[in-house]
Amino acid sequence: MTASIPDTALTHGGRFHADDVFSAALLKLLNPSVQIIRVFDVPENFDGLVFDIGWGKFDHHQKNAPVRPNGVPYAAFGLLWKEFGAGLVGPEEAERFDFHFIQPLDLDDNTGCGSEIAGLIGAFNPSWDSDRSPDDCFAEAVAFAEVILEKRFEGIWSIQRARALVERALGEMRDGIVILPTFAPWKMALVPSPAEFVVYPSQRGGYSAQAVPNDDETHSLKHPFPAGWAGRSEEELPRISGIETLRFCHNNRFLIAAGTLEDAVRACEAARREK
Repeated sequence: MTASIPDTALTHGGRFHADDVFSAALLKLLNPSVQIIRVFDVPENFDGLVFDIGWGKFDHHQKNAPVRPNGVPYAAFGLLWKEFGAGLVGPEEAERFDFHFIQPLDLDDNTGCGSEIAGLIGAFNPSWDSDRSPDDCFAEAVAFAEVILEKRFEGIWSIQRARALVERALGEMRDGIVILPTFAPWKMALVPSPAEFVVYPSQRGGYSAQAVPNDDETHSLKHPFPAGWAGRSEEELPRISGIETLRFCHNNRFLIAAGTLEDAVRACEAARREK
């Protein structure tokens, strides 16, 4: 995914936690060839990456360890993310991911405050009477954490792809109507824009159109669809609206469905005229 991760990294042995597990998972996603070695002391002149041990750049156990401006102390995962996260998802999303996902884990590791995800990772440790190798259990936990990170990152990348698609369509907007070539999450790009409606192919066939909200808080619509259409049947709608293939209008007037692109656009134009 990105470069500059050496092929060998050290972390502490013994009982593992969400911090060192997610740190290892991140490194393996960044460099699938990296070998994570668990030790109790960092060998002198070691030339790889060291995290969560050794009081170096990616440790947090030393005096005057780094703390975020909001007061949440860094743990190893947060320090690694600070170094490499923007290269994976961009600066804005890296900051958002740090706040929502990493900071609770860093805070748990530094204070023991508790975290559901940290508890799940901790459950991978061998029980007191188990004969399983802690290193084998660590590897299982890291594989589990890799899946979580992969899914989270794919979600971020998906939203970024959606934003790019929607912004291209926004550049071709006509009369406040944005037409998408396929459905994609659109609110992050269209709510703050001049767009009033968005039209896209429906998974059920035909086309859907939605009225764009004024904002993300009140969810009030710039132009709701006509009140006379709301909740009416597929048989009634063409007669009431004068739009031949109009077949659905949500009772809350934010969504319609039509058989053709042209009729979906006509429904948006009718909604604007009514206001």
